[in-house]
Amino acid sequence: MKVDKKNFDAIIIGSGIGGLVTASQLAAKGARVLVLEKYIIPGGSGGSFKRKGYTFDVGASMIFGFGKEGYTNLLTRALKDVNEKCETIPDPVQLEYHLPNGKTIAVDREYKEFISKLSEHFPEEKEGISKFYGTCKKVFNCLDSMPLLSIEDPAYLFKVFFKAPLSCLGLARWLPINAGDVARRFIKDDELLNFIDIECFCWSVMPALKTPMINAGMVFTDRHAGGINYPKGGVGKIAEKLVTGIEKLGSKIRFRANVTEILLKNKKAVGVKLSNGEEIYSDIIVSNSTRWDTFGLGNNDKGLIARDYVPKNEYKWSETYKPSPSFVSIHLGVDGGLIDKSFNCHHIIVDDWEELEDEKGVIFISIPTLLDASLAPEGKHIIHAFTPSSICEWDNLSREEYLLKKENYYSFLIKKISKLIP
Repeated sequence: MKVDKKNFDAIIIGSGIGGLVTASQLAAKGARVLVLEKYIIPGGSGGSFKRKGYTFDVGASMIFGFGKEGYTNLLTRALKDVNEKCETIPDPVQLEYHLPNGKTIAVDREYKEFISKLSEHFPEEKEGISKFYGTCKKVFNCLDSMPLLSIEDPAYLFKVFFKAPLSCLGLARWLPINAGDVARRFIKDDELLNFIDIECFCWSVMPALKTPMINAGMVFTDRHAGGINYPKGGVGKIAEKLVTGIEKLGSKIRFRANVTEILLKNKKAVGVKLSNGEEIYSDIIVSNSTRWDTFGLGNNDKGLIARDYVPKNEYKWSETYKPSPSFVSIHLGVDGGLIDKSFNCHHIIVDDWEELEDEKGVIFISIPTLLDASLAPEGKHIIHAFTPSSICEWDNLSREEYLLKKENYYSFLIKKISKLIP
């Protein structure tokens, strides 16, 4: 079965937040877009699902991008472009870290308060703390004064140079630099440098030496400038609102539409093929799948692009970079009395700095009902805990081995949750 290519100006593979924001920008400019999603709900790891009166977030509940000013408020602007808006609840504390030495450090929404409290933990590094996070703020100010597309691409900076020359020059110097090297210019204390590592790891899943300074500058400052704001009704509301706005503008989202191949003609993408054999054509094809899945890189035997047509530079790219790990999650509904109202929403536990990048090395815990009680039945709370785990750890397991491994992870996460919530 074929659909005439004139029906759609662009096809987007995947309804993760990246795919939906891309669709929103095209639809807002008058394009008719078709988004193809193999699952039954939109959002990918930014989606939500419901069970027995609970609304669980698929992935993280700690959301950036809902600020009101500048250019880094990407979610606010994407929703506005399709005439939609999310009601949000401000989180007074971004995150509470539980560190190997027994230290507990909370990241306050107010920048000065955070810097002051962190300096109390490391009084001899007060100046270094101020200089490192101050440098992050300078990077952020450059980002916040120019339209954001590909902030790590020198070619993009050249394109927007005449719109914001000083900002472009300010960013260009940071393109090849990582956050770890910048931190080491100002900070000597190993324990504080470890803290900078987990600060980066909590969103990049990489330590500071592997995290671009531009990205660190954005996150470490936006959490204070725009703040961490939880979408009322669950993180999935973001995707749902984007879908609503996109469809109102005449575009379409299809679920249970599993793209297995990007169709090529004269080395140009001209359409897609679904698992049911259906072929859909358009002049523009955008893949919101990962680079590894799109081109069949790494351990993937088959990508969406036929192997003979994968550009050689993609293989070179895959030798330089490795995929971030996936996560194993547990979603719990618990009695409300277990959790004090003064408890912070988001927590990270690190028991050993040497295991930061290992399987189970870091545990993330969120209780989003502390911000939005409507996510659970009355008198109940939600606890969502997850830990990094690479997909290769789960490959080629028998059914029995899979269930046993799943049970082991469940017991491990329950034990870690019990450290914070007895």
